[in-house]
Amino acid sequence: MKLLRFGPVGQEKPGILDADGNVRDVSAHVADFAGPTVSLDALEALRQIDPASLPIVNDPGRIGSCLANVPNFFCVGLNYAKHAAETGAEPPKEPIIFSKASSALSGPFDPVIIPRGSEKGDWEVELGVVIGRECLYVSEADALDYVAGYCTINDVSERAFQIERGGQWIKGKSAPTFGPTGPYLVTADEVGDPQNLDVKLTLNGEVVQDSNTSDMIFTVAQCISHMSQFMKLVPGDIIATGTPSGVGMGMKPQRFLRPGDVMEVEVVGLGAQRQETTAAE
Repeated sequence: MKLLRFGPVGQEKPGILDADGNVRDVSAHVADFAGPTVSLDALEALRQIDPASLPIVNDPGRIGSCLANVPNFFCVGLNYAKHAAETGAEPPKEPIIFSKASSALSGPFDPVIIPRGSEKGDWEVELGVVIGRECLYVSEADALDYVAGYCTINDVSERAFQIERGGQWIKGKSAPTFGPTGPYLVTADEVGDPQNLDVKLTLNGEVVQDSNTSDMIFTVAQCISHMSQFMKLVPGDIIATGTPSGVGMGMKPQRFLRPGDVMEVEVVGLGAQRQETTAAE
């Protein structure tokens, strides 16, 4: 299934994309997509509904984040070999885990707001993983059994806040609109191998990131298993699994976001995003 949310900010309704590309309104069966309503059990219940029985939405309008909110917005840093190389970092021996503020979550076509004081805004196309059941002390072999689905994420970053201001990376990752997510939550059964997905980002029409999840240092299964040794993952948690080479920080000379820039972001098979940047008021 491809799940999505449509409507104005704060008034989104849950929908399903049918086989013909029509948006079907599923709000009579589920209030929204978040937390327990994207658990594996809840998704199985949705599968029993015939999409043809649901109302067609002829003009869905704005598409929101595929999740209404997230208990936790986790990220994995320096998880592509070529990206680690472009930053001059040694490949990590264990997954580097950090968080974005859950308030960074935003729609895939909403503007990205460059925050006050920003000097080094940057882009990061990433494969997002949504957890489907409680996950603690799981093995790598079993880890993918805990996945509800996958989505496209732009892990927008502010490198000066992240690296030059002290403390943890979360400071450079968490401004409002720094977490465009969706347009779809694609259930795991439709995705297959998460380690063979093309990822791509263009900036003002120029391809700057073009890779495949096979370049990950730590696989999705390894990341989930590793994280579960330290914390309990719960339904609706999202994990951004790292970005490939081609970020602005790695360019020579470096290139950072300016108002009016346009980012087009895609994990092939999971849907494409488009954001225009604007300055904070």
